[in-house]
This record gives sequence, structure tokens and C-alpha cells, in this order.
Amino acid sequence: MPILEDLKWRYSTKKYLDKTISDENVFIILESIRLSATSLGIQPFKVFIIEDKSVREQLRIASNNQSQITQASHVLVFAAWKHIDNNMIDAYIHLIAKTRNEELVSLQSFKNMIVQFVKEKNPSEILEWTSKQTYIALGKAMFCAASLKIDATPMEGFNATQVNTLLNFDIQGLHSSVILALGYRDATNDKLSHKAKVRRPASEFFESI
Repeated sequence: MPILEDLKWRYSTKKYLDKTISDENVFIILESIRLSATSLGIQPFKVFIIEDKSVREQLRIASNNQSQITQASHVLVFAAWKHIDNNMIDAYIHLIAKTRNEELVSLQSFKNMIVQFVKEKNPSEILEWTSKQTYIALGKAMFCAASLKIDATPMEGFNATQVNTLLNFDIQGLHSSVILALGYRDATNDKLSHKAKVRRPASEFFESI
């Protein structure tokens, strides 16, 4: 099946070629992120496309000098919301009403449920919840990239405090959650490019109850 072949083809790329992803394919990957499922549908994060070379260099330093940051065609930083206030919830409810041509009053119970859900969580729990949503979108982006034969590297090995400062996330109420490098593998110099994918067998991985 093509889907499974795409997933077998992908790996966490370590070395990238100096080759740029087309605007069309970048759009498709970004749209896959925007269309990703999120809890309550509220999309509690933002994605930054890092294009400035000097910012990329600083981001590389904050990311344990991982070369993918400067080698890859595109680098995305997923930034989770650190808080959710009533204005954010109101904006979301109005977007639903506008998109679906519904009356605001018909969405009141849903709005109340979101308000209560948020109210019951402390700041660390909110950040944990919003950060989890970025990983759902990350998976969607990686699968989409693989289907386009574009390589991807999900990256957690970075100093979040440094990244937050570099990208001015704190004043925006954001926190760096995960980074995704995108581009084309350098099969000659990436020793992992030809190695078999290592995964536990299905008989040990899945269990029916």
C-alpha cells in the first residue's frame, strides 16, 4: 500500500541537501498542519516558518548545534499557547459562527464548556494540554511530507528558554514546543539514509483486549 510505503520510506533525516522545497509543496504541508485535529478544535498554538538565515544560525546554537536547522530547506517552530483567556474563546466561537453561518446563541453551551474546561486547569496544565496539540499537528505534517517524498526531522533537543527569547515568544504568550526541519536527504553523507527502519514487531506492539 502506498501509505505504508511512504511511512517506511521516511526516517529522521540528519543531513540535508541544498535543495529548496517548492512553494506548492510547502503550502500543502502547512495546510496539513492547519487542518489537523486539535482538542475542542481551538488550535491552541502557532507555527513559525524560520526563513531569516541569521535567526536560523542562532536557532541552531539553541538547538545543540544540530545541523538540520541551517541545512534544511524549511524549519518550522511549533509554539504552544501558555494561556487561554475569554477573548481567545470569544474569537474562536465567533469564527465557528461565521464559518458555519450559525447564531452565536446556539454556541453558548459549547462556549460555556470551553470556559469551564480552561478554568479547571492551572497554567502548567494549560501548557501541557496545548503542547500536546502541537504533536498531533506535527505527526500530520510528517506524514504529509512523506507522501510528497519530502524528508523531515522532528526535533525536541533544544533549549526552550533560549528559543522563546530568540523568537520573542514570552511577550506573545507562547512557548516553543517542537521544531520540524523539512527538505531533501543527503543520501551520500547521511549514514542513516540506507539503514533499515527498526521497529518492534506487531505481535509485541499491539494487544487486543
